[in-house]
Order: sequence, then C-alpha cells, then structure tokens
Amino acid sequence: MLNDHEVLAKEPFFRITKRAHISNFKSWGIRLIAVVLSLIVCAFVIMAITGENPFNVYLGIIDGAIGKKRRLWVTIRETLTLLIIAVGLTPAFKMRFWNIGAEGQVLMGGLATAAVMIYLGPTLPNGIVLLLVFMASILAGLLWGIMPAYFKSKYNTNETLFTLMLNYVAMQIVTFCIVFWEKPSGSNTVGIINGANEGGWLPKLFGLDYGWSLVIVLLMTVGMYVYMKFSKHGYEIAVVGESQNTARYVGIDVKKVIMRTMMISGGICGLAGAIIVSGASHTISTSTAGGRGFTAIIVAWMSKFNPFVMILVSAFLVFMQQGAIQIASQFGLNENASDIITGIILFFLIGSEFFITYKVERTRAKKEATAK
Repeated sequence: MLNDHEVLAKEPFFRITKRAHISNFKSWGIRLIAVVLSLIVCAFVIMAITGENPFNVYLGIIDGAIGKKRRLWVTIRETLTLLIIAVGLTPAFKMRFWNIGAEGQVLMGGLATAAVMIYLGPTLPNGIVLLLVFMASILAGLLWGIMPAYFKSKYNTNETLFTLMLNYVAMQIVTFCIVFWEKPSGSNTVGIINGANEGGWLPKLFGLDYGWSLVIVLLMTVGMYVYMKFSKHGYEIAVVGESQNTARYVGIDVKKVIMRTMMISGGICGLAGAIIVSGASHTISTSTAGGRGFTAIIVAWMSKFNPFVMILVSAFLVFMQQGAIQIASQFGLNENASDIITGIILFFLIGSEFFITYKVERTRAKKEATAK
C-alpha cells in the first residue's frame, strides 16, 4: 500500500480538465492576452532578425494595409474575397467533410465567369451577363464540389486527397483555356476581358468599386449563419458531423446531406471566383485563387465556423498580408518577415483556444498538502 507521501509524489501537480462553460467576456479576454503576448514576442524577433525598431515595423504594416485610400480598398476587397471562401467551407467542415479543394472550386468559378464574359459580354446587356456570370460560377463550383461528395457517399473515398487533387486538375483546365483563348500569343494569363465595354464587370455601388462585392459577401455571411444555426439542414449537418451512425439512427439520410452540403460549399466557392474575376481582376489565370482556398481553412477553424467571427479573422490575416508589402519596400526586408510575425500571432491565437476549451488547475491533493 502507498502512504500519503508516496501518493502525493505520484500525483501530478497540475491537471487539465475540459470547461463546462466559459463566458464570451472571458474567452475574448484570453484571446486578447494572447495577442498582447504575441506582439511582445514579435518585438524581440524583429529586433533579432532585422535590427529594426519593432514599433516602426508595426506602423509600416498599418500603413501598408490602410495608410492610403487605395491600400484600404485593396485590403477590404481581399478581406471580402477571403471571407466568402471561408463561409463556403463552413458547412463542409462543420460536417467533418474535409474540403481542401476550395482553390479548385474558386478557379472553376472564375473560369466559368471568364467564359461568359468573353462569349456573351460584348453582345448582351450587362445585367443579363452578370446574372449568367453568377449562375455559371455557382454551377461550376457546385460541380467541382459534388464530385468528391459523390465518391465519398458512394465509395467512402478519402475526401481530403480527392479535393486536393482536383485543385491541380482545375489549374490544368484553366491553363488549357488560357492557351485556347490567347492563341497564338502563348500568354499564361488572359488579358483584361471586355476592357472597352466592361461587359460582365460588376458595376460600382455607392460610388465604391467593391460595393456589390460587399453586399454579396455580407448577404452570404448572414445567410450562412442563419442556415447553420436555425435551419433543419444546419441541424442535420451538425448531427452528421458529430456522428454518422447517430444521424442514421435518427433517420437522417447521410448520403443526401453530404451531397447537398458539398453542393452548397462548392457553389459558394465558385461564386467567390466570380467576385474575383468579375469584380476585381477582370481576367483569369492559374493564380486567380491565389492561395486563398488554403488560407480560408485557417479562417474557418479559428472562427469555430462562426461566419461573423470570420469577418474579424479574415480582416486580420489580410491586414498582415498587405502590410508585408509595405515593410518589404520601406525597410528593405523580405516579405517573409511579415509572415514570421503573422505566424507567431497565429500560434498564440490558436494556442489560446486550448485555454478557452480546457482549464489547468492544481490537483486537490497538492492543494490540501500546501494548506497543511
């Protein structure tokens, strides 16, 4: 038999337990502390690797993101694009369907948009062209999303690999179409589409170039929140994500839910392609998605699939990315310097989620021994 001293010696000093509940005030307080600590660590890292005053670097990042009207416009535009892709990933990830194919879905949506603009933009009224643009982009993204869903529901294939590989297939299709449209120039990107008549271009709204993009993305964000939280479909997605066996037991058609959810996810990502091509770049290339499909995964996870929180996370990531351009030119630094800063901050923010979900406390035996 072990005596009391031997029990105390074997008892861990701390233990980790899952929180039953935590208030929003406390959870955001933990995140705020994480941000402050990350900035302190970043300050030391900046001084160590660059020799620059960290406050000047921080000011350079702010200036690069919102210092001028043009920079502010770019930051808002990029935030909207990243946000709608993250919103598109939300239902699939909530269902535990690991959709890593947002890049391909965005590319296919952008390609469909470019095709409508090229072939119909010069002849049809812009309103009709835009309607066809939205329909075509959603349909293209939907088809690119439903393929892995079908094989997952039918043959239980690995959706992570399937959706990832489809990204490269989409890139090759885009490359083929670019060569076809630009032949014989051999360019790796299509020139500005309909620059003369702006057929298929999203018009200004409220005097803003990104006005319509803002309206569309915000509507999709609110709509996704309502869909996931208050609709029957949202409830089914949550149940399937928790346990497919439980879902079947309560009478939910799991295959149908998987197919429907990936149609929604792919369709929204395809719509993001339309916003990029029709609302911003007015061209198509293999870099149209620009890695946003992968960054959106971080946004969705950090936001815990809450579309409103995604607004803040998307804005932060884009803010740091745009600031990287400024500090690279202002201080003669490599843009990776800002990536290091962003990585440190993300590390602390992701780590803070542990302390929000779990609590670290001293064991009762140690408390009693200390009291004695």
